[in-house]
Amino acid sequence: MVNITRAADLLEVGANGGGWVAPLGTTSPGDPEIQPLSPWLPLGAISDDGLVQGFEEDSQSFTPWGYTAPIRTTITSSLRTFGLTVWETGRTTVQSLQYRIDAADLTPTSGLTTFAETASPVPDRRAFWLVVLDGDTFQRGFYVPEGEITERSDVTHKQDEVAGFEWTITAYPDTAGNTVYHFDRVPETEAYTGS
Repeated sequence: MVNITRAADLLEVGANGGGWVAPLGTTSPGDPEIQPLSPWLPLGAISDDGLVQGFEEDSQSFTPWGYTAPIRTTITSSLRTFGLTVWETGRTTVQSLQYRIDAADLTPTSGLTTFAETASPVPDRRAFWLVVLDGDTFQRGFYVPEGEITERSDVTHKQDEVAGFEWTITAYPDTAGNTVYHFDRVPETEAYTGS
């Protein structure tokens, strides 16, 4: 009889989490257990849909003449994204990201903030730090040194719903050629052997 080992504490339920943004070149906080400090700025409340870690890859298979199965497959495109919906749409940092505007341009005058959206937006790359928490022992941190919001969904303003900015953040390669750095704090257990 096969002995199947299971470890419930190695299952992740994304019960909580958060997101922060900083200028390009900002180093990673390095540990999902530590509160990020300036220049990292919080994104505030995130919807209960949580964080979606996206993997999009294309490949090309090569099948020799006379074979029915490929003998080699090459990855031709590999894209990493993160999806989330932020709810604190009045937060300056969040508005800055949504509308691709420098946060300094969103300083209110006599309580009124004014800005215009351009018809020709320019790239707006920033560093992102995203954290997923499951209790005190299971924590994941994702550091995106060069990220950009590449998709924005429609925003609904209505009485029985919280308005939110739904974003897809695309991770671009940094100078080392890496798109996402992972920082995981996972419980140590006898049931986990690393295999």
